[in-house]
Amino acid sequence: MARIFMDKDASLDILKNKTIGVIGYGNQGRSQALNLRDNGLNVIVGNIKDSAWDLAISDGFTVKDISETAKESDVILLLIPDEVAPKVMEDDILPHLSKGKVLDFASGYNITYGFIKPPKYVDVVLVAPRMIGKGVRDLFLQNRGFPVLVGVEQDASGKAWDYTLAISKGIGAFLPGGCAVESSFYEETLVDLFSEHSWAGAMLYLLQACYEVLVEEGVSPEVAILELYASGELGEIGHAIAQYGLWNQLSLHSRTSQYGHMTWGKRYITEDMKKLMKSAIEEIKDGRFAREWSLEQLLGLPSFNRLWKTMLSHPICKEEDKLYKVLGRR
Repeated sequence: MARIFMDKDASLDILKNKTIGVIGYGNQGRSQALNLRDNGLNVIVGNIKDSAWDLAISDGFTVKDISETAKESDVILLLIPDEVAPKVMEDDILPHLSKGKVLDFASGYNITYGFIKPPKYVDVVLVAPRMIGKGVRDLFLQNRGFPVLVGVEQDASGKAWDYTLAISKGIGAFLPGGCAVESSFYEETLVDLFSEHSWAGAMLYLLQACYEVLVEEGVSPEVAILELYASGELGEIGHAIAQYGLWNQLSLHSRTSQYGHMTWGKRYITEDMKKLMKSAIEEIKDGRFAREWSLEQLLGLPSFNRLWKTMLSHPICKEEDKLYKVLGRR
């Protein structure tokens, strides 16, 4: 059973008098940097000179190029996209890693597949929020926590777990309602990719298929889109699942709804579907997906761009755009 860490298990003391370099001022980078600073820690930001650089300056941070930030930092939080991280690591961070430094990741991807291989004399730790970047900041401002997956890949200092839990505390994970759950770079990669390759992706295609069936039955596109997701009810159900549990949240629905959920939902869960899930797991574990995605990037993203074009050309997007303009969301 995984260990679950709470506020009493962590201390910020190990981070005091340290310079924390946040590499990347995107969704996670900005939120984590602000939370760490609000907790009294010394944070600098490393970024390329773009709009995120300007935003970090307007937020009051000392902002430097990534190489200089890595050189000056004792603890480095690598919060840039997985696909660009290996080159940034090779060019701008590795030359400045020395004994005693800590390298923190919010994703297990590059370590799991060996795209990044840190030197043995640095601590390599994982603090992976199970929360979007905006939520990391918004919850912190509400004095509320969120779950993080934590792990240690290399413990060169003998204090890697102390750093891991301190970073978790610093970004706000241990505020009321939050916790850190022991995991690993491999496990985080597996569950993250599996979610994307199973229910999360399938949900988008399922909603689109439901739209097609409803419209074929004479339902107006506006009513179909509102019923399926645009009303916000889908998000509320997700929130209820997080608060009350997968099945317990059904008590918030009418009995008619409960009965329909339980009698019809299971009909879609077939043995073939489970076999497909197992195939997804195998392609994650043996690295086939990672190799495919790497090749796609090397080729200039032809399939990626074609998929986007296909998805956005579906009639649901045109009808959604018209409806969202009326609703003031466009």
